[in-house]
Amino acid sequence: MGSALTDRIIQKLQSIAGEKNVICEAEKMFDYSHDEFSLRDIAREPDAVVKPGSTEEVSRICRLADRERIPVIPRGGATGLCGGCVPSSGGIVLSLERMNKIIEVDKRNQMIVVEAGVMLMDLYPRVEEEGFFFPPHPGDETAMIGGVIATNAGGSRAVKYGVVRNYVRGLEVVLASGAVVDLGGKLMKSSTGYNLLNLMIGSEGTLGVITRAIIQLMPSPQISRSLIIPYDELERAIDTVPEILAKKILPLAVEFIPKDVIRITEEFLRKRWPSTMGNTYLLIICDASTDDQMDRLSEQVADICMANGALDVFVADSPAKQQEVLEIRSKIYEAIKAHTLEILDIAVPRAEIARHVRRVQEVSQKYEIWLPTFGHAADGNVHTHIMKAVYEDGRIIPLPEADWKEKLEHVRKELYRDCKEKGGVISGEHGIGIVKKPYLSYVLDQESINLMKGIKRTFDPNNILNPGKIFDL
Repeated sequence: MGSALTDRIIQKLQSIAGEKNVICEAEKMFDYSHDEFSLRDIAREPDAVVKPGSTEEVSRICRLADRERIPVIPRGGATGLCGGCVPSSGGIVLSLERMNKIIEVDKRNQMIVVEAGVMLMDLYPRVEEEGFFFPPHPGDETAMIGGVIATNAGGSRAVKYGVVRNYVRGLEVVLASGAVVDLGGKLMKSSTGYNLLNLMIGSEGTLGVITRAIIQLMPSPQISRSLIIPYDELERAIDTVPEILAKKILPLAVEFIPKDVIRITEEFLRKRWPSTMGNTYLLIICDASTDDQMDRLSEQVADICMANGALDVFVADSPAKQQEVLEIRSKIYEAIKAHTLEILDIAVPRAEIARHVRRVQEVSQKYEIWLPTFGHAADGNVHTHIMKAVYEDGRIIPLPEADWKEKLEHVRKELYRDCKEKGGVISGEHGIGIVKKPYLSYVLDQESINLMKGIKRTFDPNNILNPGKIFDL
C-alpha cells in the first residue's frame, strides 16, 4: 500500500467525484500533508486528494480503494494536534470539506442533522439562531463536526455538559468495503445489541468514514458570567475546585492558567486580563437562568475561593468583558505557537492534577526547558506545552535545535510515566494519531490493545482506513 496511484485509478476517482475534485499536483497537495502538530517531520503528501460531495461518492471511493488496497485517510478541518489525518502511508486523502450542509434542525426532538464537513463556526450560529445550545467547545472553530466526533473532542465545558459523545445520537458511516450503515437515530436510549455508534466516536477514522451526524441540542442558557480568581500558588488554586464541587456547584467551565502565558497573550492581542495579581489563575464560568440565581452562585463560588487562599475575585459580568477574557484564554496557543513543539493531552483523576503539575515543574527544571501547563481543573485534563525555549525574566529565549531535540523524548517519557502512575491516560480529547502511538502501552495493557486490533480487523480487514494511526497492525 501507499505507492503512487496509476492513471487508471485517478481516472476512476475523477469519474466518481468529478475531475475538479481530484487533486494530484504536489504543490496543491501540500496543505493536505499535515495537521496542526508543529513538527513537520511527520508530514507526508498523499498520492491524491479527493473531495466527495455525497455519501454515495464516499462509498464508491472506499469500495474502489478496498479492492485496490489503497489507503484512505478521512480528513476534516485538520485542526488536530497528533497527526491523526496525516497520510503517513500515502494513498488518498478523503477531504469531507464539500459535505458541509446543515440538513435539518428538528425543534420537536431538539436535534440537528449535519453532514460531516460542517465547521463548528457555522454550526454554533445556526444552533443559537434556532434558540438552542451545543455545549461542546473543543477550541478551533474551523474544526469540522466529523473530525470532532472521530476524536470524541471535549473542551472546557466538559465538566458540566460532557464531551461530544454525550450529544451524538446517530451517525451515517461508510465502511472500508463501501457499505453504508446507519447507527442510532433520533433516540434518547437504546439497548438494542452492541453499541456500534459509540465505537465509532473517537475511532479517528480507522473504522469507518463518518458522513452524517444527528446531534442532540440543549435549551440555551440564559446568563453566563466569568470569574477570574488569582492565587499565589497553583496547588491552592487546584485544591479549591473539589471544594466548589462538594457544595453541589457545577460550573460551566473551570480552567487553571499560569500567569506567564496570560502576560504573553496580552501582548500578542494587545488586550488586558482583569488581574495582575498572583502567579496563577482560576477561570470559572458559571451559567444560570436568572440574574438572582447568577448572583447567588457567583457569591458562593467567590466565598469558597477566598476561604481557600484566593487573593481576590474579579467578575466579568458584561458581554464585552466576558468576550475579552475568553478571547485571551482561547488565543494562548496562538500566542505561544511559534515556540511550541507539542501539546500534551494527559488526563488524570482531578485529585491528582496538582501532583502531576508539580511533576511537570520538576521535569522542566531537570531538563531546563519551558513547559507551560494549563487545562481543565474540574475534569483532570492537563495540557502541558513542550517548548523549544526557556522563559526567564518575562522573556522567551529560544533553545538551539540540537538542544530541544535531545530533550523532547525524555520529557515526553517522564510525563507519560507520571500520567500512568497517577492512574491517567495519555489523551483526554486530542486522540492518539501518529504522535502518541508509541506511548499507548504506557497506559493500556496488551490485552486491551489486542482487542482494539481485533475490532479494527473486523471493520477494515484490508487495513485501508487511516492505517498506522492509534496502533500498527
